[in-house]
Amino acid sequence: MSQHNLFAALRAAFLADLDSTAIETDGGLSYSWRDIDRATAMVANLLGSLDIPPASRIAVQVEKSVEAVVLYLATLRAGHVFLPLNTAYQSAEIDYFVTNAEPAVVVCSPANFGWMSKIAFKAGTQHVFTLGDDRTGSLLERAAHCSDQHTVVARGPDDLAAILYTSGTTGRSKGAMLSHNNLLSNARVLKTYWGWKPGDVLIHALPIFHVHGLFVALHGALLNGSKMLWMAKFDPKQAIAWMRQATVFMGVPTLYVRMLGESGLTREATAHMRLFISGSAPLLIETFKAWQERTGHTILERYGMSETAMLTSNPYAADARFGGQTERRGGTVGFPLPGVELRVLGDDGKALPVGEIGGIQVQGPNIFKGYWRMPEKTAEEFTDDGFFKTGDVGKVDERGYVTIVGRSKDLIISGGYNVYPAEIEGYINDMPGVAESAVIGVPHPDFGEVGVAVVIPKPGAKVDGDQIIAALKAQLANFKIPKRCFVVAELPRNTMGKVQKNLLREQHKSLFA
Repeated sequence: MSQHNLFAALRAAFLADLDSTAIETDGGLSYSWRDIDRATAMVANLLGSLDIPPASRIAVQVEKSVEAVVLYLATLRAGHVFLPLNTAYQSAEIDYFVTNAEPAVVVCSPANFGWMSKIAFKAGTQHVFTLGDDRTGSLLERAAHCSDQHTVVARGPDDLAAILYTSGTTGRSKGAMLSHNNLLSNARVLKTYWGWKPGDVLIHALPIFHVHGLFVALHGALLNGSKMLWMAKFDPKQAIAWMRQATVFMGVPTLYVRMLGESGLTREATAHMRLFISGSAPLLIETFKAWQERTGHTILERYGMSETAMLTSNPYAADARFGGQTERRGGTVGFPLPGVELRVLGDDGKALPVGEIGGIQVQGPNIFKGYWRMPEKTAEEFTDDGFFKTGDVGKVDERGYVTIVGRSKDLIISGGYNVYPAEIEGYINDMPGVAESAVIGVPHPDFGEVGVAVVIPKPGAKVDGDQIIAALKAQLANFKIPKRCFVVAELPRNTMGKVQKNLLREQHKSLFA
């Protein structure tokens, strides 16, 4: 039976009227449910023809397109494991992921085939395909010769569906292993909790290489058989124009800020909308209030991670578990989702009273299976009674609302993307003339947070902040690059010699105000 395969559950939801529109793109293309079904069958058959082991990793770094979604769904359909990679990653980062994950197949943008294929073949990958965002590439050329009939490959609930690479603040990126049941159980809970209904239409404005766009938005629409209005790249004017025929929008805070900058954002323009959801980064209370005033809608904030998909949400409708509470409270991420247990613990490992700040731990059917080939790290991140230590710091108030205060380990969330200071510091510290560096996150009106680097030069060395940023741009994805770099004589330290980043954050907090 294929009933545990996530694809089978999603496909069952869009079998009613196969010739109706499933996806309409900003480029004027239209795809029916039948198109999606046939295309995923063809790509699944191509994967099946390659003589690769069951549950092989399929690593994908391509621009956003409907065909990229087809590849994701076909990977699930064929019983393999999808491994999405941020399109901003450069060669050193890709080299690590491919070497670590040992994918059987790599799919990349046609422009990157030269260097990507070298990395892949060196790591032992047998098959490298290309996929352009304009429906070109060797993947589609090969799949065109395959049958459009395919039997979904059976998977168990605990079999892997995807691996998402997520960094720690020390050491290398870790591959979070998510099962078919992790993802399906979360999608089903959200379908009910967010009140998905027949006729809902989603504006899909997010990237599809991380949880928010690939799982939360995409699974939400597919599981509900909902049409998607598809944006390859976010355009605030287009988003607002589409709201007259859509009902649901999911975005990161940056997207809301950009739409608020448009005069076309009015109560009339958003009158047809049912729900606006924000996540992946903290939503400033100013943005929350400005959206309410301009549109009459209250944004619903929620909280999740690569390792867990969604964990908490402000209520869409009355939540009987919390006294029928319906208020979406700005600055909070709402209540634990049904089936998720959440607790806040102090440094001594004991549960904290209401309102006190501590480490957030969670348990539930959506929690990942561990880190790829890192059993020690996996064991470290789970408690003896099976709770996952999120690494986030927060509190729960007397009404049950969860507020995230920050990362226990100085994570920066910039425009919805995780930026890990230790990684950037490693690159800076390797540069000529640099003795040491500290990277901190400071508030930013557009991105929520951005990185700022503070650098100490070696004795007698001349170091230029702008040159450091320019050098980083050649090595790292753009969202990781600090917006400013200051050269100083010394960094603030405690008695143990540890850099006091809290003091640096305080010093630079008004930089972009």
